[in-house]
Amino acid sequence: MQDGRKLAREFIELGERLNIKVECALTYGDIPVGHSIGPNLEVREALRVLEGATEPNSFIQKSLSIAGIAFEMSGKAARGTGAAMAQELLTKGKALEKFRQIIEIQGGDPSVKSDDIRPGEHEFVVKAPASGYVIEMNNKSLITLARIAGAPHDRGAGILLHAKKGKLIKAGEPLFTLYADRSWRLQNAIEEGRRLMPVLVEGMLLDRVPSISVI
Repeated sequence: MQDGRKLAREFIELGERLNIKVECALTYGDIPVGHSIGPNLEVREALRVLEGATEPNSFIQKSLSIAGIAFEMSGKAARGTGAAMAQELLTKGKALEKFRQIIEIQGGDPSVKSDDIRPGEHEFVVKAPASGYVIEMNNKSLITLARIAGAPHDRGAGILLHAKKGKLIKAGEPLFTLYADRSWRLQNAIEEGRRLMPVLVEGMLLDRVPSISVI
């Protein structure tokens, strides 16, 4: 947080020099926001929310908060009311309507639906080796794996997270799925994933003391 505030002050000071009003939002960045990493997966997740999905909550709340700040800075909403305004626009479908207008202006297909956007054809599901809680997710390692799989250059490459930090999961259930447009890139990501182990699952019993029977 201290480093984040320092960086924010530097952005604000730079804005003042350029006569630009700047506000910064500090957000939690240890784990991915939402469940997707990679171009197609992230776009599909965002479009699903615009279409009315109520998950993932972390992604929705962060988006509404930042949109709210933009509304307040532009004078569209009073301070402290921007997020509620953003929520109303999302709920009523006006955000989706505006998004489709933007797509059309940029020469895309405004009728596109989230289900039309597909991840890479090559995939590998990483499953929990044991039952327990997801105790750690290394964001840096996950991003590294997505890049090895081909993201963001290969649009279908990336990672879909099935379980996030704190979730109870059973042995054999999926933790995340790796996607790639090319089979050799997927294989490279799988091999690197075995080394990095970006998602850790641990049972509630960590150890037994003493570890040997005492007679």
